[in-house]
Amino acid sequence: MATAWNINQVREDFPILSQKLENGSPVVFLDSAASAQKPTAVYQKEQEIYTTHYANAYRGVYEFGAQIDEELEASRETVREFLNAASTNEIIFTSGTTMSLNMVAQAWGRKFLKKGDEILLTEMEHHANIVPWQLVAAETGAKLQYLPITDEGLLDLDRLSELLNERTKVLSVTAMSNMLGTINPLEVLSKAAKSVGAKFVVDAAQFVPHGPIDVQALEIDFLAFSGHKIFGATGIGILYGREALLEEMPPFLGGGHMISEVHRDYSTWAELPAKFEAGTIPIAEAISLGTALNYVNHLGWEILHHHEQTLAAYAWEQLQTVPGVKIYGPGLEERGAIFSFTMEGAHPEDIAQLLNRKGVFVRHGHHCTMLLHERLGISASVRASFAMYNTLEEVDALIAALHFTREKLRLNR
Repeated sequence: MATAWNINQVREDFPILSQKLENGSPVVFLDSAASAQKPTAVYQKEQEIYTTHYANAYRGVYEFGAQIDEELEASRETVREFLNAASTNEIIFTSGTTMSLNMVAQAWGRKFLKKGDEILLTEMEHHANIVPWQLVAAETGAKLQYLPITDEGLLDLDRLSELLNERTKVLSVTAMSNMLGTINPLEVLSKAAKSVGAKFVVDAAQFVPHGPIDVQALEIDFLAFSGHKIFGATGIGILYGREALLEEMPPFLGGGHMISEVHRDYSTWAELPAKFEAGTIPIAEAISLGTALNYVNHLGWEILHHHEQTLAAYAWEQLQTVPGVKIYGPGLEERGAIFSFTMEGAHPEDIAQLLNRKGVFVRHGHHCTMLLHERLGISASVRASFAMYNTLEEVDALIAALHFTREKLRLNR
């Protein structure tokens, strides 16, 4: 494990960041909250699989097939260690966070929710942690409730005891807001859920690039995240579920691999985790997810966190020097390195386009959080999100580009 953060070495592992744009500007990639860049080790691993020993998974005993199976299970074990799950049976390969949360809502929710039950979400949830619950609520007659946020962008925990009660069967929350950057108190929320017998579900997509989550210590029932957020490939994600809960759930998808026996009128299911991995999973992507996790494990999560805290503190300070900029969300003590903001007199899309002229890549829009934007009284915002490969100089580039934007929009008059 590394003992110091060598930003130059880290950036060398991400050659996409060393490009120059047509106008000569360097790439300043500040959209890692949407999808992170990939280190060389990840795509080299995928190339290795496709060029040296590719085969379908869990299908053949020949040498290529056996090697693929071994590497998939090694990746699954890496994820298990990352989450401190009790067993690899609790680690399901999916297509991403969205699929994982739909699995929980449909496979668990359709079986166990009924009319009169309540599902408690929060106002800061990504659509992937809202829409699946809306669908299952419509099917089962369960009711959706929302824990509000404070004006500071924190969960209003004073309302928790009012909204979390014996009717609540699910508390499903984001570990880190993809818009506000708010890091939520999972331990407090878990204890509250357990006190009323509710299942505790965590959308960890935004949090995991910044550190591991201990699902046993936090008594998490289900947790979802995506590989592409944590420096891995697209098309691969994880559903963690407590083994006892996965055992009592019906499959979400039917097909090959997830069956034990198929008869004319019924089928029986394979053992976990195969029961929830119907068909051919994204093989190279699943294996390279383990590569991505091992890459960050080798760098060291503690020094990664320190680097990101330094970036966040500097960005927080510098953004407040730009006239007209309003940052949404809590202070540095309760947030990660995500900054969503508006600029008085400027539309978010115009800001994003003008930043792009300077090679600064940010996201604009509602960031799949329409309810949150409605709560904040805005229709859209600009989001700059930082990852382990970003630098203080890139914060300076963002600030310079914002001043350029103000000039172009004639906001300095």
